[in-house]
Amino acid sequence: MKKLEDLMEYSRVVPCGYTGNTDVEIQGITYDSRKVGPGYLFVCIRGEHHDGHAFIPEAVSRGAVAIVVDRKVEIPDTISVMRVSDSRRALGDMAQAFYDNPSASLFCVGVTGTKGKTTTTYLIKSVLDEAGLSCGIIGTLGYVSGDLTIPIEHTTPESPDIQEFLANVRTSKGRAVAMEVSSHAIALQRIRGVDFNVGVFTNIGHDHLDFHGSFDNYLATKASFFETLGEESGINKDNSKIKTAVVNIDDPNSDFIISGANTQTLTYGISNSSADITATELRLHEGVTSFVVCTPRGSFPVSLNLRGIFNVYNALAAIGCGLTAGLDFDTIGIGLGRIKGVPGRFESVDEGQPFAVVVDYAHTPDSMENVLRAARHLGPGSLTVVFGCGGDRDRSKRPIMGKIAATLADRVIVTSDNPRTETPYDICKEIEKGILRTGHPRLGYEIIPDRASAIQSAISLAQEGDILIIAGKGHETYQVFRDNTIHFDDREVAKSLLRERMKNA
Repeated sequence: MKKLEDLMEYSRVVPCGYTGNTDVEIQGITYDSRKVGPGYLFVCIRGEHHDGHAFIPEAVSRGAVAIVVDRKVEIPDTISVMRVSDSRRALGDMAQAFYDNPSASLFCVGVTGTKGKTTTTYLIKSVLDEAGLSCGIIGTLGYVSGDLTIPIEHTTPESPDIQEFLANVRTSKGRAVAMEVSSHAIALQRIRGVDFNVGVFTNIGHDHLDFHGSFDNYLATKASFFETLGEESGINKDNSKIKTAVVNIDDPNSDFIISGANTQTLTYGISNSSADITATELRLHEGVTSFVVCTPRGSFPVSLNLRGIFNVYNALAAIGCGLTAGLDFDTIGIGLGRIKGVPGRFESVDEGQPFAVVVDYAHTPDSMENVLRAARHLGPGSLTVVFGCGGDRDRSKRPIMGKIAATLADRVIVTSDNPRTETPYDICKEIEKGILRTGHPRLGYEIIPDRASAIQSAISLAQEGDILIIAGKGHETYQVFRDNTIHFDDREVAKSLLRERMKNA
């Protein structure tokens, strides 16, 4: 175990002042008073809805022996107190020290972007696993280590949770970690203390403007990840990791990302001929996507069990990581081919019905457009999309997504997503504004706020050769309302309804 004075010495934390005994032993470190145990260090951080300073009494009652604060508070004299200028920064630095800087001995990849992060991390994991570099994942689907997946609340958890997972990967003889890096995590310093080898930029679109305030702020936050990528990571000053930014050069904002990157850059793309890594001889077969990848080291064929041009981009990003890790072409190609699918990402639901049903996490304008365009390749019939937008989130994207759906689909059914504290019908009406600006889809549109009823309606209307996209929630197994959260899985609902239809056919 570490003593408080050890954490102060080996982290980058410079206290503004402290009181009490710094020789005290620290048994654990947390920002959540409910997780405090005897001998713990409790770091008070300010969240979106709560201020950790208000929970000091609870932390003390649970056995905290030391507290980190960034403002004056009344604390019993028996407790060691360290005051810092930024408790979030201190949390990351002290967690890194407490867990002995686990990322220093791992090949760490951070993937950031509006869409594609989850699939890209799974492709990276498969490639690194194939090379014998047993790879864990931190992301939207949870912590993934070996065959074990543990759900988590945020796409990118808080820094002590990340450091603990990295330490567990190291202890279990893992060699690598692929992590989704959200814009919230960058802004809130959740990834502080992680020594990345590679940073991947997939793309940027319209999302999280409720948090960032503007697209420019959102872009600047993403770019800041690459600006700091080449910096030393606190504890291990002698660490000689070679850092690489792997950037999608087809994205219109890639120049901004590259110009601020504080490290070497490897670009990928399809339409930009100057990309370091690109795909040629592209063929989008039913269920399989194949292409020849051209790299600075040569070319090799790739066959993916994933559909859609967007997954070609995800694969190119994973190839860039594989090349950076020094892997050979055969290893990279086999690793990519082993992925059969990613939960909730263009995931087929097949109960023998004569039409295609796909569940996808698409919840932004760009991702909605990509999914609907890809869906046209699944069959000759009409295309129906069922979707909604989350409550208490960026409202400006609602009519935009309505317009995209009405433009690209033949039938649109607007429904509830995770309405949270908002009224589902009111959210649907905001989506409808975008539909009305475009004109009705060929087969019309409906508003059905109950999500199960909306999916049932879409399945009942589907004919042979048609395509149904159920978008927005993907892998999620719940639906969040004002007063409660219920179990709800688009895939389960669709399967049940499809079985019923096939039984009665």
